[in-house]
Amino acid sequence: MIPVQGFDGQKVAVLGLGRSGLATAAALRAGGAEPLCWDDSPEGRARAEDAGYSCRDLTRHGAFEGVAALIVSPGIPHLYPKPNQVISAAMEAGVPVDNDIGLFFASWATDDFMRYDQAPRTICVTGSNGKSTTTALIHHILEEAGRPTQMAGNIGRGVLDLEPAENGEVVVLELSSYQTDLARALTPDIAVFTNLSPDHLDRHAGMGGYFAAKRRLFAEGGPDRAVIGVDEPEGIYLANQIMMGRNDDRLIRVSASRKLGDWGWSVFARKGFLSEWRKGKQVASIDLREVTGLPGAHNHQNACAAYAAVRALGISPRVIEEAFHSFAGLPHRSQTVAEKGGVRWVNDSKATNTDSAAKALQAFRNIRWIAGGLGKEGGVASLSEHLGAVKKAYFIGHSARDFALELAVEHEICETMEAAVAACARDAEAGDTVLLAPAAASFDQYPNFEKRGDHFAQLVDALPG
Repeated sequence: MIPVQGFDGQKVAVLGLGRSGLATAAALRAGGAEPLCWDDSPEGRARAEDAGYSCRDLTRHGAFEGVAALIVSPGIPHLYPKPNQVISAAMEAGVPVDNDIGLFFASWATDDFMRYDQAPRTICVTGSNGKSTTTALIHHILEEAGRPTQMAGNIGRGVLDLEPAENGEVVVLELSSYQTDLARALTPDIAVFTNLSPDHLDRHAGMGGYFAAKRRLFAEGGPDRAVIGVDEPEGIYLANQIMMGRNDDRLIRVSASRKLGDWGWSVFARKGFLSEWRKGKQVASIDLREVTGLPGAHNHQNACAAYAAVRALGISPRVIEEAFHSFAGLPHRSQTVAEKGGVRWVNDSKATNTDSAAKALQAFRNIRWIAGGLGKEGGVASLSEHLGAVKKAYFIGHSARDFALELAVEHEICETMEAAVAACARDAEAGDTVLLAPAAASFDQYPNFEKRGDHFAQLVDALPG
């Protein structure tokens, strides 16, 4: 773990005792602090006590006497739509409020760094869509390049659960807006902004607050190099705020929709080809069309962002291209789970809304589409313009008949995943892609989207070869 610096001999309150909260308590103790834990649920408090931590009811009057700081788990609101009562009490008492991300950046660098031939580096990825894939892809490329690397944050491990840095190591962090909004220290060496679309608006009091939370990753001390997706107005604005001129190569612009040639440094994808340009000249190109782990324009944007981040570390285009081809993708995100009889079976169970389902539908041809579940407010009529590659739809779950009424597409009401997979196996021909992209929540039939995707993969695996 990363021992937390700066609180030796002091009491530090920890609110929220999930994965990141317990890792924070351990890291505080390792740094000489006394963690005082609290969670609204008795189960959370019991986990902390079983692990040997003291619990203090932070909701009672005077709970923050003698407390040096309050460390908050990311899911707990600190301002909008309404501050948690414990956080409000801490702020009223003049107790600094932080999260594990802030503690990580305050504690990451140690005296050991002075002995290393190559200083450890941090790459942080934020944005609305694709940040998990981009983070995992950067980590994969670094592993394939032989660089020591760890991955954490909103994906995988808690940041304070990481091991102390090795010589030349690169830590790759996925950071959500919840994490960047509150962290008191944010000093990545390389920061990546993928894109922006409406999300978590109640937590940030609107789109402006949501963008402001993302933007903090580039403002608090500033990264040495910034990778910015410029396919939305917010990205263009952020790039303009960072740059000192058109030839400033501390900024790498990224696009998945247009050519970006006449800048200091840019990476873009057009018609399935990734191109890197520096000072008006193309220096590298990669054909992404046969990279099975990164299908579709949305994944090409992820590829461009990851490429730019590792190029900023000096990784060669050849090594990056080879790593692209060995990248399996993340589970439940356009994940190819099998190819049988010329039919490709793709698990995109993470596509729980129309925006993500639309991206999946645009990434493949000759689609047998499995969709449905617990439908969301607003319906799925907006997907009508993205059905050109769909040969037939197979609707499941609570919303199966609603989907059939809203979408003018050849379809079959299957209701269960078993029936849908069997029907697709019956109908599919060589060259088809069977795509699970539900455009709905899973809670009518599964506890989460992961279990839904796992069930799909298990059923596919059981089909004859």
